[in-house]
Amino acid sequence: MGQKQTVSVEQLESHLWESANILRGPVDAADFKTYIFPLLFLKRICDVWDEEYDEIVADTGDAELAWFPESHRFQIPDECHWNEVRAVASNVGNALQRAMREVEKANPDTLYGVFGDAQWTNKERLSDALLKDLIEHFSRLSFGNLDISSDVVGDAYEYLIKKFADATNKKAGEFYTPRSIVRLMIEMLDPREGETIYDPACGTGGMLLAAVQHVKDRHGDVKRLWGKLFGQEKNLTTSSIARMNLFLHGIEDFQIVRGDTLRNPVFFDGDRLANFDCVLANPPFSLEKWGEELWIKDPFGRNFAGLPPSSSGDFAWVQHMVKSMAAVTGRMAVVLPQGALFRKGAEGTIRQKLLEMDLIEAVIGLAPNLFYGTGLAACILVLRQRKPRQRRQKVLIADASRLFRRGRAQNFLQAEHALEIQGWFEKFVDVPDTARVVALDEIKAEDWTLNISRYVLPPLQDDIPPLPEAIAAFKAALAHCRETEDRLTRVMTEGGWLQ
Repeated sequence: MGQKQTVSVEQLESHLWESANILRGPVDAADFKTYIFPLLFLKRICDVWDEEYDEIVADTGDAELAWFPESHRFQIPDECHWNEVRAVASNVGNALQRAMREVEKANPDTLYGVFGDAQWTNKERLSDALLKDLIEHFSRLSFGNLDISSDVVGDAYEYLIKKFADATNKKAGEFYTPRSIVRLMIEMLDPREGETIYDPACGTGGMLLAAVQHVKDRHGDVKRLWGKLFGQEKNLTTSSIARMNLFLHGIEDFQIVRGDTLRNPVFFDGDRLANFDCVLANPPFSLEKWGEELWIKDPFGRNFAGLPPSSSGDFAWVQHMVKSMAAVTGRMAVVLPQGALFRKGAEGTIRQKLLEMDLIEAVIGLAPNLFYGTGLAACILVLRQRKPRQRRQKVLIADASRLFRRGRAQNFLQAEHALEIQGWFEKFVDVPDTARVVALDEIKAEDWTLNISRYVLPPLQDDIPPLPEAIAAFKAALAHCRETEDRLTRVMTEGGWLQ
């Protein structure tokens, strides 16, 4: 299995994006992911099955042994292999749908429901000719391990998730968090090999993957994370994409479950919510109708700091995550809209309680327009069950709003920006005009607000002129404006446009 990889990540990315272009027209860009990801995954597992078969035959000469279920990671039932679907001349959508359902049934513990609910049989949208073009396009490359490593196919898959997010900016926030922000959150939590990691709003699985990458970068044993990665995601297509994403990155043992975390959490230890070492999420901002009626008497005690308002579920997510943290090692990072830092009423009460419990370790205000589908400025809240002694009764409050690269449709947090923020968090000291370590007593005196501008003010610009000069410049500009208006009126009158 040690042959040279024959397909580069750039080739694969280009090939996958071209598959999306085949769909363009009959299929809305927002639905590309519903069709492309299941096809890629089916092709990958069939090509890997073929490699496993060929390897056993080459090693043993026993073709019968190569058919045994135990010889393969995933089972491919009769008439469900990619090549068999490829040979179908008509009703291609039926053949594809049947193949995917039967593969799911044959692998109930790992692949149940993994292909999502795409309507492959809708011929108005997906004609036989279109599906055959797609299948032929995917057939041009081998997606087995000999040609493409799981790292390469995983990176290309992530590239496609990002491209689909770019193509559907408004809807993308539901499933994609910019990876620089994900990596920053992971760096601050610093997950180690053997620890449990949980994302209650896991989208396409980017935070869980970043945790694996973090452990790998620090030369930890990634396999010690197997069985310790947990995610829940409400959207069926998105949860399916997350599971395919982890499989395609070579991660063999994890649990990603579809479901509504606030109404029906799925991970338990007996009759209590399960606890995890690292909890992190980018939940939907200020979610309405989030399940307030069930939380009035929440059986899991997630309203311990108060009942969030029906109009915003931000602090429902925060309290769910706090209840999901392990008692000693637990730490969490969550993305919230900045309004959660200063809104009064029920949210103010909850914020006060979390501060009094000394759970909040850091508040980092980010630049506006970093996330898909919202121009809002967000923040990252870091909480810890047991802070280091020197950080107790204190909160690092940082203004990172000036750290971004301006883009056409949205702004970007660059890797060097994330590194700078990470440095503030690690050092946990004052940084002029940027970050302050604030005692809880001061926050109490400010009526428990975490509004960043109460504690950290941006620097005065050196180029601001004295007031008399500014007034003089304003008067000169106004005079120039009036002069220009008069000239325009004269020109339009002489030209006959004004009577």
